[in-house]
Amino acid sequence: MITTSVAKAAICLKKGQVLAYPTEAVWGLGCDPYNEHAFHEILRLKQRPLEKGVILLAANISQIEHLLTTLPSQMREQVIASWSNHSAIERATTWLLPAGDEIPSWIKGNHSKVAVRVTTHSLCVALCQAFNGFIVSTSANPAGLSPARSLQEATRYFAQELQYLNGDLGLSQEPSRIIDAETGEVIRA
Repeated sequence: MITTSVAKAAICLKKGQVLAYPTEAVWGLGCDPYNEHAFHEILRLKQRPLEKGVILLAANISQIEHLLTTLPSQMREQVIASWSNHSAIERATTWLLPAGDEIPSWIKGNHSKVAVRVTTHSLCVALCQAFNGFIVSTSANPAGLSPARSLQEATRYFAQELQYLNGDLGLSQEPSRIIDAETGEVIRA
């Protein structure tokens, strides 16, 4: 199924289906992060090992605020500012945050932290709001291939194996940078 309806796409996620959708820079694959079966379907489609973990994508700070509570206030403010003061053409920032017990182990992979991004991409914001929570976001490509940058590329990779939310890609030229919020280490520049 290919749709332009955010409501239909959110229903697909709630039903445990995998969804391809445009993000700030590349197409992503997403699912309900609490649905282990859907998550393992993403790993199968991508031929990605469980150990790597994935990014969680949120519409706003309130959806992930519970993950910020253990950060020192200055770091918490820096993380929030990077998401709040982000323009559409800037490269997005994903932060590695302390993961509480409420984040499933399969999302974290072999890590004690979880990768989180609050998006400014309007379609992704609407999708997370319609889903009523954060969703999995990992690039739409099999391991070793370039991330899809169009619906056509995504369907070439995955054909009829998943659902598609068609829309415009964001204006960023590169996938998000990834920074560890506790150490400041840049994981992906």
